[in-house]
Amino acid sequence: QDPNEDTEWNDILRDFGVLPPKEKPEDEIDEMVLHLQKEAETEADFDEADRKAIQMYRSEWKCLQRRQKYGKLREICGEQYVKEVTNAPEDVWVIIHLYQSSSPVCLLVNEHLSLLAKHFPEVKFLKAIVNSCILNYHDRCLPTILVYKTAEIKGRFGVAEWGGIYLKVEELEWKPAEVGAIETNLEENPKEDIMSMIALSARSIFAHEDANTKSSDVMTHVFRKF
Repeated sequence: QDPNEDTEWNDILRDFGVLPPKEKPEDEIDEMVLHLQKEAETEADFDEADRKAIQMYRSEWKCLQRRQKYGKLREICGEQYVKEVTNAPEDVWVIIHLYQSSSPVCLLVNEHLSLLAKHFPEVKFLKAIVNSCILNYHDRCLPTILVYKTAEIKGRFGVAEWGGIYLKVEELEWKPAEVGAIETNLEENPKEDIMSMIALSARSIFAHEDANTKSSDVMTHVFRKF
């Protein structure tokens, strides 16, 4: 629910300091909410149920604001690396893609990460041209994805060995989920599912070829008798 929406409930919450007035600048909201919250909690008209309902609404609202903080794949340069990655808040996961714009696989990964950033807005998704961050980094190691939390690398992986240009967004989603960066709904590694399907198809083809070979051998044996 939009806190600026004109509803009776929102007006009540504004009266007791849960929501700020519409026209207040953003930098004054937190201070005003805290001030009015203290006043509201001293109101004798509130019973315990009212207090709990307002507190729950306030918590959900702040949680929503937190989850909507990011929500997109942002470009940074090497000079911003420490601020955006190393010095990120301790409770925030950071996923950064080091890439080259001339690489089709890197561009594909950027497309997939843009989709994931929308699905997981509580995670900070970043991309950076590798040469702006690391000098003399070999192109054969690209694309490279680093996963950070509390200024430490929790995961490091490439995607070339996963299938390169055929990489699926679900496969890319699985890797950060393995280290706890995102809460995925995937129950198992999509890559393993694909490999199982390939193996099953290969066995079917070979079995079919063996059957044809056996049939051919039988027909040859029959014709030899004539």
